[in-house]
Amino acid sequence: QVQLVESGGGLVQAGGSMRLSCAASGSVFSINAMGWYRQAPGKQRELVATITSGGSTNYADSVKGRFAISRDNAKNTQYLQMNSLKPEDTAVYYCCADVQAYSGDYLQGYWGQGTQVTVSS
Repeated sequence: QVQLVESGGGLVQAGGSMRLSCAASGSVFSINAMGWYRQAPGKQRELVATITSGGSTNYADSVKGRFAISRDNAKNTQYLQMNSLKPEDTAVYYCCADVQAYSGDYLQGYWGQGTQVTVSS
């Protein structure tokens, strides 16, 4: 069984910084693409950033220059460094990964449980 567990959410003032982590555990053989998505109240879930196994990154226009995604393949962990936070960044942040399990199963688009990020004005 595979689990993705996010941590690092909470309350921060506008202009502040926060780092989210997402660790994959369990029967993980390898992880291909990883990413972060967010969902604000009353809105659809949207892409924040993605990173390939080779380290190539992609960002939503709304976070470019403020957020940085990274990963530590040895730890099966990805990170999202969020700087210059704005109230409109308030959302539940979900990590996502394409996981190859030892069982042979390929778990594409496997989700974590989400972590709340609240930015106060």
